[in-house]
Amino acid sequence: MASRSCTNLFDLASGGLLDIPCTPRALPRVMTVPGIISDVDSYSNDDGDSDSTSSVYRERKIVVANMLPLHAKKDPETDKWRFSLDEDSILLQSRDGFSSETEVVYVGSLKAEIDISEQDEVAQKLLEEFNCVPTFLPSDLQKKFYLGFCKQQLWPLFHYMLPMCPDHGDRFDRSLWQAYVSANKIFADKVMEVINPEDDCVWVHDYHLMVLPTFLRKRYYRVKLGFFLHSPFPSSEIYRTMPVRDEILRGLLNCDLIGFHTFDYARHFLSCCSRMLGLDYESKRGHIGLDYFGRTVYIKILPVGVHMGRLESALNLPNTTSKIKEIQEQFKGKKMILGIDDMDIFKGISLKFLALEQLLQQNPELQGKIVLVQIVNPARGSGKDVQEAKSETYLTARRINEVYGSPTYEPVVLIDRPVPRYEKTAYYAVAECCIVNAVRDGMNLVPYKYIVCRQGTPLINEALGITEDSPQTSMLVVSEFIGCSPSLSGAIRVNPWDIDAVADALNLAITMPKSEKQLRHEKHYRYVSSHDVAYWARSFAQDLDRACRDHYSKRCWGIGLGLRFRVVSLSPNFRKLSIDHIVSAYKRTNRRAIFLDYDGTVIPEASIIKAPSPEVLSLMNSLCKDPKNTVFIVSGRGRTSLSDWFASCETLGIAAEHGYFLRWNRSSEWETSPVGADLDWKEIVEPVMRLYTEATDGSNIETKESALVWHHQDADPDFGSCQAKELLDHLENVLSNEPAVVKRGQHIVEVKPQGVSKGLVAEKILSRMVNDGKAPDFVMCIGDDRSDEDMFESILSTVSSPSLPSPPEIFACTVGRKPSKAKYYLDDASDVVKLLQGLATASSPKPRHLPHIQVSFESIY
Repeated sequence: MASRSCTNLFDLASGGLLDIPCTPRALPRVMTVPGIISDVDSYSNDDGDSDSTSSVYRERKIVVANMLPLHAKKDPETDKWRFSLDEDSILLQSRDGFSSETEVVYVGSLKAEIDISEQDEVAQKLLEEFNCVPTFLPSDLQKKFYLGFCKQQLWPLFHYMLPMCPDHGDRFDRSLWQAYVSANKIFADKVMEVINPEDDCVWVHDYHLMVLPTFLRKRYYRVKLGFFLHSPFPSSEIYRTMPVRDEILRGLLNCDLIGFHTFDYARHFLSCCSRMLGLDYESKRGHIGLDYFGRTVYIKILPVGVHMGRLESALNLPNTTSKIKEIQEQFKGKKMILGIDDMDIFKGISLKFLALEQLLQQNPELQGKIVLVQIVNPARGSGKDVQEAKSETYLTARRINEVYGSPTYEPVVLIDRPVPRYEKTAYYAVAECCIVNAVRDGMNLVPYKYIVCRQGTPLINEALGITEDSPQTSMLVVSEFIGCSPSLSGAIRVNPWDIDAVADALNLAITMPKSEKQLRHEKHYRYVSSHDVAYWARSFAQDLDRACRDHYSKRCWGIGLGLRFRVVSLSPNFRKLSIDHIVSAYKRTNRRAIFLDYDGTVIPEASIIKAPSPEVLSLMNSLCKDPKNTVFIVSGRGRTSLSDWFASCETLGIAAEHGYFLRWNRSSEWETSPVGADLDWKEIVEPVMRLYTEATDGSNIETKESALVWHHQDADPDFGSCQAKELLDHLENVLSNEPAVVKRGQHIVEVKPQGVSKGLVAEKILSRMVNDGKAPDFVMCIGDDRSDEDMFESILSTVSSPSLPSPPEIFACTVGRKPSKAKYYLDDASDVVKLLQGLATASSPKPRHLPHIQVSFESIY
């Protein structure tokens, strides 16, 4: 049964369901030529490819995120809004990765609610002064979108929390999903107000806007569109529980480049695409790519970095140095461990406290000598989960301080208030060890900031009492479940759930020799300083340009309704085969060669009944009875089943097992390919395949007279694919000196004799026709899989041979819109049957009538 979310949510998003007014076109395009403002109507009903471009172009990037990189404050005296740039925003810092000539436009919401009467004035001010385009979501929609769907549905699920019971997470609420779609639509409308689609690059950030790409791709087929996910992407076992899983995946796949912090997150995304959408991926020159309806969607894996200049400037502030001296005096004679976390259930703050408690219990000599300073950032969400985490944190800290503290000593110092930047910087600089103990986190830049601050500056070193030639040190204890963990090879990695292991790690960190602390610090600092936020942004922008470079060399058209919309992008010479066009050529030609694949071409691939229908048999007979036609079924199936199924077609040629067996008509003998006479290699292959079959649940072996095929379509997609790759390598090694080839197809690994292919079949038949003085003037070849590509290629090379008196009309046609060597396509097997009906009707001599076929259960079974 189709999901209700398959309905046209484009209409839902802009319709009256949530009573959201249509986004006004109040903002003009950015001025590109003095006196001329490009203001193409974004709502015109063209095909998405006719956008005009300015004669003067300045590179421009449109950065879209939930929040704009701005601070907003209302002046109580003038009652006017004041805005300033948020220098701590990664979106703002990423500008350093672009060239100085690049214009950056930001689209997002403000961190303040603006009255509707002030919105036009504020929008104009933000565009003129900050190049920002605010979205102004209605208050009710904002709550349902952000606090509802984003924080109560997506955020917990992406951090591996399932709503197993009402007390453990919120169940899926379709009204919140509809708010999410509506908000994404408003964001997309704002992008459309300022975009020059042929030139601008759009970079969308994070899980709040995962269906926005679908809206943009629906309007502009060739828009240059990148997306970066700043949170974890869960394993397929978790993600597949989401009722709208396909819509979100398809939204992301409407991008050209999708970025993740770690390989694990990318691997989970690719696994979801494989298991839920049946999409395969491969590495192309080191870049991971997914083929999605002719478009290659690239995957980028690169953790974001910190802004080195911003951190170093904070280190040199007078407030920082004075705060450092204050902290040193406060914790004199003690080793300070630092934690800085948001208040939420995934940061593992209470687990961190329990580990400290264990450390103090096991090492009484450390009591009074170590202190854990925990800075708590304000919670980004709301709800009972945040309150419960906060309550547990305070209770645990109070208990530890009561048991192990004294009037002059608190093992846990909890700072739960807004902490200014300079103060955090001072704590970073003083701390001997930093611990990030989250049970799940997207990236977490706290360890990076700590490393930079420990590197220090001359001013900081002076405040710390460190001489200029003293080596810098730092120690990190990080959870293995956070995004920055893979890039910090010198950190002590821990399982935050293992209290004993975390306690041991803290003990190791504070007792480690200074020389080793120095080596670990130097290794980390080299990485963090060279992979900063500018490096991250520049690398992403370069890969996005590379992913989009073929946009205008292909024809594009959109298919699918609502959030299932996608763009098919194929060669400009690739088009749907018109029945009228081919029938016209068919009628004016006299020597025709027709090659038809079987599975997936004349019968649907998913059909349970593999035998041809009475209609297909009737059409074959009609085509074969025309003396001008030479008709062949060219299939990978065995000769027994094909000859039985087409027994009624006297003059039909059959090439079975990819051409190993060939028969010109029903009365002729089967010809066996001479190149594959030696089949002794089957004795080597069969035991190997049997081994993989026993080890791979859902796989099986198909035994043909000339070939062996290992099928894994019913196995686990990831495991089956992994086993297929291993089997391919294994067989290539053991068959290196045998006259056999190993090929991998759609869910199969096939071993067949060398020199046997559908391409050679087509070449042989066409050559025989030429030698018999019946050189074809019409060649049609239809197939749906990789083996048929050999046929298309062979036909194109054979008919260009100088032995032909004149080149024939060629109709090489693949089934399904996908990249192919064929020039034409048909959508599915039913289109192929319609085409054959058209040719049969045009055949000469014409049959008196094509019988009306009544399919009964007796004729099928």
